[in-house]
Amino acid sequence: MKKLPADFDPKPTKYPFPEDTGSHYLVVKKNNGTVLDKNYPYVDESGAGKLKRGLARLALDVFAFLVMRVRLGLRVLGRENIKKNRELLKGGAVSCANHVHLWDYMAIMYAVRPFRTNILAWAKNIRGENGTLIRLVGGVPVPEGDVRASIAMISAVKKLVTGGGWIHVYAEGSMWEYYRPIRPFKSGAAYFAVKCGRPLVPLGFSYRKPGWIRRRIFRQTALFTLNIGEPLFPDETLPENKRIEDLIVRSHDAVCRLAGIDPAENLYPPVYDGSKRVDYYPLGGDPSGK
Repeated sequence: MKKLPADFDPKPTKYPFPEDTGSHYLVVKKNNGTVLDKNYPYVDESGAGKLKRGLARLALDVFAFLVMRVRLGLRVLGRENIKKNRELLKGGAVSCANHVHLWDYMAIMYAVRPFRTNILAWAKNIRGENGTLIRLVGGVPVPEGDVRASIAMISAVKKLVTGGGWIHVYAEGSMWEYYRPIRPFKSGAAYFAVKCGRPLVPLGFSYRKPGWIRRRIFRQTALFTLNIGEPLFPDETLPENKRIEDLIVRSHDAVCRLAGIDPAENLYPPVYDGSKRVDYYPLGGDPSGK
């Protein structure tokens, strides 16, 4: 794998990062009333659903990926880890990454081609102004407060992955734009990898400092590099609960390294336990931290 770029920490000050590391700060204004119950088609396998997703993918391939690459200044490293494991990944896969931009899922879709991914999505986003678009790119909503709905969603995702599909999970639980430290991971990605007996592919976003034109004219905070790691496998010698915990820790360590961070020097522990934000620079002050 190519050498990671030099460290750059944007240290953003304009986003109201919440105290809880797994919480959202985006405000979703719209609620279209979608009911996420046990009868909802979490993975839509209807002919109409497949056709719509196919047309959306065509639009991504022809136009949207190019716009995304320019907008993010995207570089992708580690594509060889997809190519050499192609036959393995054809049997189904799970992936995880740090969530640091509204468009970073598009970067993941682009990076893991020819595989087509699905993604676990916040229920409010599915009901919100971007809900239709999220569904078209493979969004699988995570229901809240309904056990039978959760069971139906989990069953649909297991069927997807064991049938050769790919599910991406943002294990940190929410998006924090341009945030450099890797927040603690919730169990979703490791859970599905263990339950389905499939590999977990770690991906890590790191940042590059933009040039004068992007900084001054386009007001760009940072450029993005997406680093793809080697697939990780559940440790079959461990009991299932320990298998999941072990994979959470190993995937968190892998994403740290892919983001250019020594896991031992990361600000957060690997496993989410109601973890609180660490203010390693003044959120309301100078982005340089001075």
